[in-house]
Amino acid sequence: MKFLFASDSFKGTISSRRTAELLAKAAKEIFPGCECVGVEMADGGEGTTDAVISAVGGGRIEAKVHGPLWEERVSCYGKIDDRRAVMEMAAASGLPLVPWEERNPLKTTTFGTGEMISDAIKRGFRDISIAIGGSATNDGGIGCMRALGVRFLDENGRELNGCGEDLIRIRNIDASGMDPRVSECRFTVMCDVTNPLCGKNGATYTFGKQKGGTSEILDELEEGMKNYRDILKHKYGVDMDQMPGAGAAGGLGAALMVFLGAELKSGISAVLDLVDFDRKLEEVSLVVTGEGATDWQSAFGKVIQGIGIRCKARGIPAVALVGSMGRGAENIFEYGIESIMTTVNGAMPLSEALDRAEELYLDGARRMFRMLRAGKTLSE
Repeated sequence: MKFLFASDSFKGTISSRRTAELLAKAAKEIFPGCECVGVEMADGGEGTTDAVISAVGGGRIEAKVHGPLWEERVSCYGKIDDRRAVMEMAAASGLPLVPWEERNPLKTTTFGTGEMISDAIKRGFRDISIAIGGSATNDGGIGCMRALGVRFLDENGRELNGCGEDLIRIRNIDASGMDPRVSECRFTVMCDVTNPLCGKNGATYTFGKQKGGTSEILDELEEGMKNYRDILKHKYGVDMDQMPGAGAAGGLGAALMVFLGAELKSGISAVLDLVDFDRKLEEVSLVVTGEGATDWQSAFGKVIQGIGIRCKARGIPAVALVGSMGRGAENIFEYGIESIMTTVNGAMPLSEALDRAEELYLDGARRMFRMLRAGKTLSE
């Protein structure tokens, strides 16, 4: 019997790798002689780079970049092999990099993300996957593109820096200086939001407040984003208000599509492809996945949904061991997850459940495998 363990991390308590270790311990107690394979998982958000390079035996690469407020810093991205790299824009332009009192999307930039991309291209990577969640920015991606050689010009032909407040000043775009090696590259963007660039559901009004935008700042940014949208439409013939995902990461999604020809892809789907998950399913009897809290949101681009879909397509049963179940958790059964079991085994305060996370997880894994053993006996 061969088990494959592919669980998301339980945020703040158990890492994805540790879940696999605990599952293997429980499985071998109940099914002596079974084969256990673990693969680290993430859904295209925080932790994606580490999960992917761990799963494929890759490495970390350091790059000197500018942070969201133009400060110098060192960020890391992942090497999958000699051709492929994976990175998180949050490593260079993420919200946690900006102190609370300094958060202002008029001032922040994605320039550092562009520097990471540029570094990867210079090192010879030609297939680059970028997770774009967790941004501190609302600059439409112009900072990122400026780092790659695109010039955004004001009414006097002067180049703009590439932050949110520059959007309203753009009058022309000159992409003639873009690194020519970009044309040799394939870019995949891990993104699970479908927001357009502008409007009430666009980048600014949906995500700007959490980045420090007041009502006045958001109105100013929205006017700038509309100006940017109109120039893109006039110069490149694309309407970013009609492109799902263009508003992701403060409009970085739009820039990656327009200037790099990037393909936007579900985060978990991209991760599963990067770690060659379908091949890992070969000869597997059962897959165990999971996450800290399962509810209706789990069926919208989370790890257990992606795992369930791939397993269902192969006719391989999959079950989930989770910390807790909330409203709508049963919706995940439509996506190939056969059953859900919780680690918490009685009424207790959240603080206790978190403190005892590993103990409860291992106990839950043992109960789950005992139930599977009973099912195996019935089938025989």
